Amino acid sequence: MNIYSPKDIAALCEKHGFSFKKQYGQNFLINEKIPERIALASAGIEAANGMPSEKLDACCVEIGPGIGSLTTKLCGIFKKVISIEVDEGLKDMLSDVLSPYDNVKVVYADALKTDIAKLVSEEFGNERTVFCSNLPYSVTSEAILHILESGCFDDTVVMIQKEVAKRLCASPGDADYGSVTAAASYYAKIKMLFDVGAGNFMPRPKVTSSVIRMTPYKEAPVTPKDEKLFFELIRASFAQRRKTLINSMTSYFGDRFRKEELLSVLEKAGIASERRGETLSLSEIDAICSVLGEEYGRK
Repeated sequence: MNIYSPKDIAALCEKHGFSFKKQYGQNFLINEKIPERIALASAGIEAANGMPSEKLDACCVEIGPGIGSLTTKLCGIFKKVISIEVDEGLKDMLSDVLSPYDNVKVVYADALKTDIAKLVSEEFGNERTVFCSNLPYSVTSEAILHILESGCFDDTVVMIQKEVAKRLCASPGDADYGSVTAAASYYAKIKMLFDVGAGNFMPRPKVTSSVIRMTPYKEAPVTPKDEKLFFELIRASFAQRRKTLINSMTSYFGDRFRKEELLSVLEKAGIASERRGETLSLSEIDAICSVLGEEYGRK
């Protein structure tokens, strides 16, 4: 059985009565070199060196194993793998594909509703743990922030839509810079690794994918006094991209602050009110957060 062969995949699907579900963004890899390269990247191994002869003293978490094309590669690298799958329709097929591996556990649950940090603690204790996944297109942004917020991974390598990857890697002022960029870059340094064409999947998606690395900071770029307010400011700044910063903030915080109060906050933070949210760096958002929290914390 070759799980990278379209013919064998079709046979497996028929054997186990599986059909692709659009709501889960299911696309199986059919080029074995791609999942191997992704898995090796998550382990910090150059693709040219190939699979290691011995498993690393580290663990791995995956979301959306699909048919197991990436999972099997992870099993060959890490001493233990936990894979979270929302579609129980894959249970029989995954059980079949993963039967040769004794170091993998599939948890059937909605990853976005799963306490990732608790799962990692229960399964791996204090072991070094990385995250590696071909993330389902349908939950990309939510999943990335959920993973980063968990704070339990030494490194994260994911394959996502190229469009989202470009947004995540953008800088303030870039056309692709948005709220997900600012939020994700608060937690980790993000780097584009390589692109993956649509022809490497079954069924073939309508978009190109990209693999990115997200490495948690050893020292945070900013340390807001009020993290909740900090993320509210991110949402407020990007909620209405074509509006000036003051108008976006007034629209978002209008039930709590008058426009004049927000203008005063921006002035004290040294931020021009006519700027647009997509030009703000994390340090500038933090500056606004500090003034807003100090000036009107009573509200």
